Formats: sequence, structure tokens, C-alpha cells
Amino acid sequence: MRLIRARVQNYRSIIDSGEFDVENLKTILVGPNEAGKTVLLKALQQLNKPEEVDELIPLRDYPRSKYNDITTGKSDPEKITIVTGYFLLEDSDKALIPEQYKNCQYKVWRNLDNKPYHSLVYGPPKILLRDIKKDFVRMYSHMDKNLNSNESDDSQELTKPSQTFKLLTNEWSEDSIISEENAKSLKNWLEENYEFVEEGNEKEELRYSELLEKVEFNLKHTEVLNTLWKRLPVFILFNNYFKVRPSIHLDHLARRVQQNLLDDAYYDYGNLCLLKLLGFTARELSDLGNTPSPNNNDQIALQNYKDKLDTRSYQLNAASVRLTREIRSVWLPNPERPEADKLKVTADGQYLKVVVEDDLGVDIELDQRSEGFQWLVSFFVVFFAEAMDKHENAILLLDEPGLSLHGLKQRDFRKTISRLAAKNQTIFTTHSPFLVGPDELDYVRVVEMKNRNDGTKVHTTISSSDPAALLPLQEALGYDLANSLFSQQRNLVLEGITDYWYLEATAAMLRSEKIANLNDKISLVFANSAGKVVYYATILHAHNLKVAALLDSDAAGDQAAEQENLVHTLGNKNIIRTKDFCNNIPKAEIEDLLRVTLTKIVKEEFGVDVTNMEVEQPNRSIISIFTSEVQGFSKYKLAKAYVRWSRNSDPSDLTNDEQGSWKKLIERINKVLK
Repeated sequence: MRLIRARVQNYRSIIDSGEFDVENLKTILVGPNEAGKTVLLKALQQLNKPEEVDELIPLRDYPRSKYNDITTGKSDPEKITIVTGYFLLEDSDKALIPEQYKNCQYKVWRNLDNKPYHSLVYGPPKILLRDIKKDFVRMYSHMDKNLNSNESDDSQELTKPSQTFKLLTNEWSEDSIISEENAKSLKNWLEENYEFVEEGNEKEELRYSELLEKVEFNLKHTEVLNTLWKRLPVFILFNNYFKVRPSIHLDHLARRVQQNLLDDAYYDYGNLCLLKLLGFTARELSDLGNTPSPNNNDQIALQNYKDKLDTRSYQLNAASVRLTREIRSVWLPNPERPEADKLKVTADGQYLKVVVEDDLGVDIELDQRSEGFQWLVSFFVVFFAEAMDKHENAILLLDEPGLSLHGLKQRDFRKTISRLAAKNQTIFTTHSPFLVGPDELDYVRVVEMKNRNDGTKVHTTISSSDPAALLPLQEALGYDLANSLFSQQRNLVLEGITDYWYLEATAAMLRSEKIANLNDKISLVFANSAGKVVYYATILHAHNLKVAALLDSDAAGDQAAEQENLVHTLGNKNIIRTKDFCNNIPKAEIEDLLRVTLTKIVKEEFGVDVTNMEVEQPNRSIISIFTSEVQGFSKYKLAKAYVRWSRNSDPSDLTNDEQGSWKKLIERINKVLK
């Protein structure tokens, strides 16, 4: 299952984060120092933490400004929710539950008293007594008629099905949920009185069967909850404290393990993970290092000793090869000056060593390499060791990954995070623009804290009152723009980022089925507003590059298209207008090329169905319809929802008109920038 939404409340600096969306693969949390990003990850981990992680403690974890409410009894930890998560079921989850529950979402929350709770969202409602009482009345009326007894006998009167049913449900209210205990009682009543159902009466036989199914219906609800709870992902939090040491004295470490004197956070945890990855305990390797070679005449002892040494050697070598491969995927070597050519884990007596073989063939201890390289080695050691038993079904929480890596190494590590996220949904915090790709802005959630009274807030849209919160995004865009602005001979200038998302996502869909192929040598540049298109176009044109502009046909687009400088720079044929690809929509925007599809997405995303209005007003801009009918409508949120939709869809999910319009647009772009 996948986490799709979350909310944190009443936890340290967080009063109420607000509900925020979580992406299917990876979600990026950005924000200034002291905004509460790390606190947010720690709270999320409490949804389903590993056993060794500390439980919630009101004194430490409840907002300090409100702690007096706990001590005075004004607030009860049993009723204070800390973290809530909503999960989308995957096919493997749905295969284990009844059909009527397969469209549910799974909601989990944990309160300050550490008790977890769960429920189903969009699931069939639980059955109440009122839902089945009429059928029971008809059932026992039929049974009474078929009871072969003396009606004047008071003792027999008390045993009538109607009387026993009334005694059974006497203290139940109409709104009583048919609990597990109630279901057992009703089932027993039905079975005990089955003999009074007229044989051959199909109507009453059917009623009896349906009542049996209904009284047990809520038990299925409980079974589904229990099944999903067992499949809830574990939340694994990684931070920068864990480090693998270059030289480990095995006997000393083994003694600390035996005496429970480990320093988990700063020293021993990384070392223990390395041993776990190797498949040995510290004591096993230490004893092997102390074992003298057996007598040459004892062939069996010699063979056993050799087998143990070979096992150690092969496992150390396998781990070395695996780590080297992963390090190389990020720490790309410079052909003129190779780096990190080979990572080796070796055992020598009582010492386990981690060394790097340089381009000269010289072994260098790990601690003589850069902090960034040491962090990378430690990350992979800890990750692979923990993955052996935790990460098969886990959500990864990475706190400031790659902080000590150079910017370009961080950019490479971004690919590693994406690779990890393909198997394990990942949420990570960062200040670095190099860990936010220009095509990943829809993954970003801005974390900020305006003041301590309001606490930490999470914004699903890219907005913040604090410029520092958006700095990594601005730097990421600036860096990408600086590198790409003059790197491509062909450039298409777009009004804004949402236009970029629509074009990029739709072009990828159409390219996959060979319906239309946007030239991959065309650089897409968004100017943040229609008014700035002319500046970007002028600068690019001044460098003798081919330039075209795609403008909406709304008022802002018309004004930009009529600017003398833009017309002079590009010429009319290189100014592409969206209305040329939409039938009879004079103020068409790029969204009008996806009218029907976006209407469906708005229904799912905002819960508002404007299908009839879209059909009845075909000449009206679809954004105009959404804005008037959908409270709190956001073009940004809609575009992001479309990008998510496109990743799991193919061109056949678009209408024929939409496919045709986009094909014409892409062909026009390719033609003017050929």
C-alpha cells in the first residue's frame, strides 16, 4: 500500500501541519532551518515505527507551550491524535480482501498514549440494528406461526422466537452497530430457531440466508482491518548521524554488545550494520581472528578452519563488490582522475577494515577520504543492512540526505533516491537545489513556521510567506535555466510551469504509443508569466538560437502576442496560440486541449462534477468553468494532478479530439523549430 495523504498534530513544534498530499514515489520537503522538517519525519515514523524506535512521551513530544494541559488533566493523551495517514491499496492488498472493500482507502492514526487506531475510508458502511431489524421482525413472525406449541402455555410463550429475540436485543438501540459479540448472539439465535422456518418456503429460506450474511458482514470489516494492519509499511528514518568507521576492533565491539554498552547514534550503529551486511556477528569474526591454525595432521580440523576463512573471505568480497557498484553509480569517476575505483572490506586479526583502492592501486582508509564520500559509503551500508529484514515493505524517511556531498554529486545522488523510491516510497527533506530536479517541482511540499503559536505548516502548493522556504526551488530552477537556456539550438518558451507540465506529460504519453513525437532536441523554457515571454524570447534570439513561443488565448496571452518586440523577434509564424488547436473556444488556454480529461480529474481531485456544464458551454474556457464552480480551485493543483494521472495512463485514456489536438500542436511545434 502507498501513503497518499498525511497530517501531523500536537507534536513538538507542530500544532497542526494541515493535511498534505504524498506522492506515489518520492516527496520532497523543503523549508528553512527550524521550520520543523525533521520533526515532521519523526512524527510520520510513529504511524508504524520499528520496534527499536522510542515511543511517544508526553513530556518530550507534546508541544511544550501546551504541556500544562496534560498535567492539569485538561487534555487526555488517549484522545490527542499525533499523526494520521491515508493509504491507497495496491493490487497485492486487494487480492486479500473481499470485493466490496477493494476501493477503500486505509486510514491509520496514532494518539499520544501510543495506541494505534485504524478505519476504512470509502468502504461499505457498518450494519446497524436498524438496517436489519425489519427483516428480523418478518423472520420471527414467520417462525412464531410455525411454532407447534400450546399458545396458552406461558412457558411456551416465552420460548417463541419473537420473545427470545426481544429479550436478546432489549438493551440495544436502533443505532447499535452489530459488533462481533452481537453478531455471534444473532447468529446463534438464527441457528437455534432455524427449525421453525417452513420447509420449502423459498422466500423465508432466502431471508434466513441473507440475515446470516448481514449479521456477519461487520466481522468482514474487522477482518479487512486486521489484514491491512499486518500489511502496513514500516517507516524507516535515516539521518546523518550513522557512520561506518574505517577500522573496527572486533573484540572490543563484541564486548560492548555483550555488556549492552553500545553507542547507537554516533559510533556503533553503522559498524553493526556493516557486520549485519557481511552476515557475521562481532564475536564470530573476533573468535575467528583468535583461532590458531590447527595441527597439520588433523585434516578435518584444517578443512573446517579453511572453510570458515573462505566463507569470511567470500562474504567480505561480495559485500565489497556490491558497495563498489552502488558507490560508482553516484560517485562517477573522472576519466582523467579516477575516484573510488574499488571499495574493499577486509579482516585482519581483530580488525575489520574499510579501505578504498585508488587509481594507483594503493589502499587508503575510509576516514582519509572526504566527508561526502564517507557519508555515501555509510548510507549504503546502513541501507542495505536494514533492507535485509525491514525494507521489503517500508516507507523511507531521509533527513537531509547527501548534506556533505558536493552539489554535482548530490545531483547524481538524486537519481539514486529515485531508484530507491521505485521500490520503497520515499519522503526526504533537503535545503539543496541539486536534490530537486527541474521536472520534480510537483513532488515538492514547502514546510514553514510563521510563528510558534501557529507552529509548523506544510503547503501542498509551492507557496510560502517566507522567501527562505522557496530558496532551494528558486536555486534549482536558476541552475537548470543557466545550464539549459543556451544549450539547445531549438527553444520553446512557455508562459508558466503548469504549461510546461501539461506539454511534457502529454508529449511523453503520445511518444510512448508513437502517436506524436515532440522533438527531444527542443528545450522547454517557462517564463513564469505571459508578460515575461518576450524577455526570454529576445535573449535566446540574440544568441542566434531558434525560438518559438506557445501562448494561451486569454487576455494575458493576447497582450503578450501583440507586443511589438515579440512579433519582431519571432515573427507571426513562431507565435503559437492555443485557440488554433481548440474548436471554437476564443479564449482557449492550454487546459482546453484536455477539457474532458481534466473534467474527470477535477471530479476525482476536488469532488465536483462539472460534466454537464462543460458539455452545455463548449465555447467557454474550461478554467473559467472550474474557477466558478469549484471552491478553492487551483490551476497548480490541477496540473499536478494531471501529471500524476498521466504517469499511470496511456493515450487511449484521452478522447479522440484531445489526441488529435495535441498531435497537431506537437507537429506545429516541431515544424516551426525544425
